[in-house]
Amino acid sequence: MRDYRTHLATVAKNAPRTINTALAAIDDFYTRRGLGPASADQLDLPTQAPRALNAKTALRWIRAIAARTAPRDRVLALLPLYAGLRVSETVALDVGDVRLSARKGTLRVRGKGGKPRDLPVHAQLGTDLQAWLDERPGWPGADTSPALLLNRRGRRLSVRGASDIIRGIAAEANLGEEHITAHIGRHTFAATLVRGGTDLVTVTDMLSHARLDTVRL
Repeated sequence: MRDYRTHLATVAKNAPRTINTALAAIDDFYTRRGLGPASADQLDLPTQAPRALNAKTALRWIRAIAARTAPRDRVLALLPLYAGLRVSETVALDVGDVRLSARKGTLRVRGKGGKPRDLPVHAQLGTDLQAWLDERPGWPGADTSPALLLNRRGRRLSVRGASDIIRGIAAEANLGEEHITAHIGRHTFAATLVRGGTDLVTVTDMLSHARLDTVRL
């Protein structure tokens, strides 16, 4: 078991969490065979912050988003970066959740457990949101679906579809090696707030985390 654990880490190069899941499954298998648990010690998970883009890469990412001609795609990529939304929250937005005025705007977001929160709209995000709202009526399904972000078949954009679009923007800008995702955009949003002096309680509320310790990490 120790040799297998070493193989998973050094040859297969699995993440610690994946290795621990495999070891737990084998423990369960041994127990069900009446042999008792294998008792291979699990790996300590790293206690480091999730990856956020550094300032230089974040600027390249923002420029890549701005170069995208489709306003829907720009809105999709900016929501995690400028509002801290999870990709699931992004595609769950309805048109009625967006409130824009000449000088400001708010987003009504429903996080895990359906708990709503209101977020301010960044100026650039607001510009692209308005551009998309102006274009959206010409898309299939615009009259029947409440979804803010539609796919080409007139249905709500899926998490997979959203992730594919974000990867496509990154690839077109030669940022594919950075493995940019909506999750990384969300953590970049959080890191930017914290580095700018925003208190952790406010950041916790904006991210809809249940525990302050999660944001502190």
